[in-house]
Amino acid sequence: MRLNGFEWIIILVIVLLFWGAPKLPGLAKGLAQSLRVFKKEMKSTDDPASDASSTKPKSDDKPE
Repeated sequence: MRLNGFEWIIILVIVLLFWGAPKLPGLAKGLAQSLRVFKKEMKSTDDPASDASSTKPKSDDKPE
């Protein structure tokens, strides 16, 4: 089930009526921050080389 443009407008009007105009910028800011954190975590799990190098124990062996 895909939503058309008119259905999105109805949903946005309902959200606007439910929360009110003054609270919407705060909600949008919180959502944007959550998405940034989510993308950052997904990027770090996709890159095993960076995880392996950050958790790799340092060797105490000294070259002779």
